Amino acid sequence: MEAMIRRIIEMDQKARQITDAAEQEKTDSEKEIAERAAQLRDTYLKQARERISKNAETERRLADEEWGRREAYYTGQSSRLEQLIQSKREEWIQQIVEHVTA
Repeated sequence: MEAMIRRIIEMDQKARQITDAAEQEKTDSEKEIAERAAQLRDTYLKQARERISKNAETERRLADEEWGRREAYYTGQSSRLEQLIQSKREEWIQQIVEHVTA
């Protein structure tokens, strides 16, 4: 009878050890998953920030190029207007005077 009780107690202790080991493994796995999730989050955030930075640089460069094209266009337009004013100035003054005095 005592041997049977001892055997039951040993089996109970072994079952508790197995249960404790399983609980510890579960806890360790949950901790590992949480750490891995944090690492993945940090990695994705870092990649997103890098893409945002690259996109900002690209957009700034494209905007500068567009500004340069527009500035060149309007500078050319301004020069053409100045030339037109210089070449037609006297003619326009004469036409205005004629319209006012007529």
